[in-house]
Amino acid sequence: MIDFVRNLRLWFAPQRVAEEGDTPDYRFSLANERTFLAWIRTALALVGGGFAVDQFLPDLRWGVRVGLAVTLLAAGALCALRAVSHWIRCERAMRRKEDLPVSAFPTLLSLAVALVAVAMLAFVVLGRAG
Repeated sequence: MIDFVRNLRLWFAPQRVAEEGDTPDYRFSLANERTFLAWIRTALALVGGGFAVDQFLPDLRWGVRVGLAVTLLAAGALCALRAVSHWIRCERAMRRKEDLPVSAFPTLLSLAVALVAVAMLAFVVLGRAG
C-alpha cells in the first residue's frame, strides 16, 4: 500500500523520481516515455471508439449501444491511468536496478476490446441493428 501511495504522489511530481537510485541510460528512459505515449494513443483511440459507437450507431438498441460505448470509454480511461502508473513504476525500477514491473492489464484490455469487437461483429453479421 505504501508503494502505491508513493507511486500515486509521483504522478503529480515526477521530478521526485530522480531522488531514487541512479539515473539510467537515457535511452531506457526515452523508451519508457515512448511506451507511455503508445498507451495514451491507445486510450484516445478507445475513447474515440466509445463516442463513435454511441453517436454513429443509432440503429442499435439503446442498451446494447450504451453498453458497448461504456465498455470502450471505461477501457480508455483505465488505459490512460495505467499509462502513467506504468511509466512511474518502470522509471523507479530502472533507477533501482530492479526487474521491470509486470501487469495483467494488457490481457484485461485485450479481452475488453475483443468482447466489444465480437459483439459488433455479431451485429454486423446477423444484421440485427434494431
